[in-house]
Amino acid sequence: MRLVADGATPTSRFVLVKDLETDDGYAFELAGPLFLAASDRIVFEGGRLVVVRAGGERLSPAGDWSTRCGPGSLRRR
Repeated sequence: MRLVADGATPTSRFVLVKDLETDDGYAFELAGPLFLAASDRIVFEGGRLVVVRAGGERLSPAGDWSTRCGPGSLRRR
């Protein structure tokens, strides 16, 4: 599923996320699974993932950046 990480576009349904891949070949690998509820918004601020809940609560789940070098392979950034 494609998620827009602009901080303004809400998710359309309940989603379980393990990592988020960007259009430029990087991936943010979460330390643990993250459940996004319908209407949550996501954004990257200062290299960190921020989840903004419908009620305004802001979460910053732990994780690391990596780059996708080839099909299915990961290398730390």
